[in-house]
Amino acid sequence: MKTWLPVIAGVALAGSAAVANANEIVVGGKNFTEQQLIASMTSQYLDNLGYDVEKRAGMGSAVLRQAQENGQIDLYWEYTGTSLINYNDVTESLSPEETYQRVKELDAEKGLVWLEPSAANNTYALAMRADSIEETGISTLSELAQAVNDGEELSFAMNAEFYAREDGWRPLQQAYDFRVGRADVKRMDSGLVYQALRDGQVEVGLVFATDGRIPAFDFQVLEDDQNFFPAYALTPVVHEDTLAENPELEAQMNALSALLDDDTMAQLNAQVDVDRETIEDVAHNFLVENELIEE
Repeated sequence: MKTWLPVIAGVALAGSAAVANANEIVVGGKNFTEQQLIASMTSQYLDNLGYDVEKRAGMGSAVLRQAQENGQIDLYWEYTGTSLINYNDVTESLSPEETYQRVKELDAEKGLVWLEPSAANNTYALAMRADSIEETGISTLSELAQAVNDGEELSFAMNAEFYAREDGWRPLQQAYDFRVGRADVKRMDSGLVYQALRDGQVEVGLVFATDGRIPAFDFQVLEDDQNFFPAYALTPVVHEDTLAENPELEAQMNALSALLDDDTMAQLNAQVDVDRETIEDVAHNFLVENELIEE
């Protein structure tokens, strides 16, 4: 898959004109907006640092993971909860830090190295409109549960999968000790949840924490203060052979990871999904604004 080329002297970090090396790096990505964005961002960033980059985005999650284990993909960004549950069959409840450490240890046995996680956590979440939060004073799931238990009339929207999942709506109510009647829960397609919440048809909606429609529609995510939802921290993962050949890659990717959080990814996703800007332009502009590449 790779033809390793001689390393050129000098380690290039953001803003440096030095070339790190001329090794080929194959960057992978999944087939939805956030993953397409982060794959483009990574490819442009590493290309600017002097790597010979090949991008393979738009892949299915399981196929992408297998390709990395097989050494066909050098680097891609994975979610901690996806590796924990889907690839390592761990179902126990863990904190975000414990989740990261567990997948780091388990995947090391498979030749994969987890670098520093970003603060972007693309997990399930419940959200409300900003004006509703200001009116009710609810900002956490515990406060939401208390409001329901105190008799406040709130309606909810969520997709049918989450409503029925064994780790979904029913266990969430059990964890936070509240109960919502079936008549107050509207089940619909995930995309329609955002519209229903925006249009005031419901007060609370199930969202994905880094979805671009959250800032675009002026929603606010309620804090999961009891850590019910699994952590899905967006993290660069590199094959151990690739990192051995390119040790400077760790610091370079960690510098990019440090710039990402929920609000940042939501805004970037919105530029693509709401404003209809191209993925390449959004990724490029972010890198320029953060001085990781030049205009």
